[in-house]
Amino acid sequence: MSIDDYKAEVSMMRLEKLTEQRQRIPDTKFPIPETELLERYEQLYTGAISDVMREFCLLEQSLPGHVKPLRDADTVAGFAFTVKSSPNTRIEGEMEYRTQMLDEMTPNAFIVWDTTNDQHATLWGGVMTATAKKMGVRAACIDGGIRDTRQILDADFPVYYKYRIPNGSLGRCQITHYQLPVKIGEALIRPGDLIFADIDGALCVPREIAYDVLIRAEEIRANEQKIFGWVKNGETIKEIVKKGGYF
Repeated sequence: MSIDDYKAEVSMMRLEKLTEQRQRIPDTKFPIPETELLERYEQLYTGAISDVMREFCLLEQSLPGHVKPLRDADTVAGFAFTVKSSPNTRIEGEMEYRTQMLDEMTPNAFIVWDTTNDQHATLWGGVMTATAKKMGVRAACIDGGIRDTRQILDADFPVYYKYRIPNGSLGRCQITHYQLPVKIGEALIRPGDLIFADIDGALCVPREIAYDVLIRAEEIRANEQKIFGWVKNGETIKEIVKKGGYF
């Protein structure tokens, strides 16, 4: 098949809906201030939010189980600032592009970094942490390596990651783009989507439903407090289920 034949075949494909689904960057406004939305999310937990998204028929919103918190005590919410990199030996231009990316980080961002399954380099360390925190970024989730762990811990900055290794990124990988949709595991993450993470991992809430998910998750939290109370009071399993409880 020639290049012209290939282009003609592609031009006959109807990809508008897929393009809209995969590449649209949401700009949904919320009925409450964004900071209040994030603070209320941080009173919740990933299990409740995941259960709500199941009610919305969204079953692939959690990031892979290998993504873990640097500190178990952290619970954090923010809006996705996406970064994509891939293994590459090329060095030229990387620092300039990284500088451009850092300059565009925004307050309340949650950095989500797709490393294309890199196994040999770190994409996040002490200087990146200090820079991001200074700019009001709330957290970072790196589906790959981090280093300078003591510096990150001293900075009191939430980080979720796959592994630790001392290797720097220059000469091992390059940033290919940022603030475009990425996919980590089965989760499609778009700039502006809500990212929530705690001791059990991290998940993505599509921005369009973030407020509705919050309200329902708060209801689930209240309902589960009732169930804990019924258990504490010695009610039987059948009695609890009859009242709408679950296990």
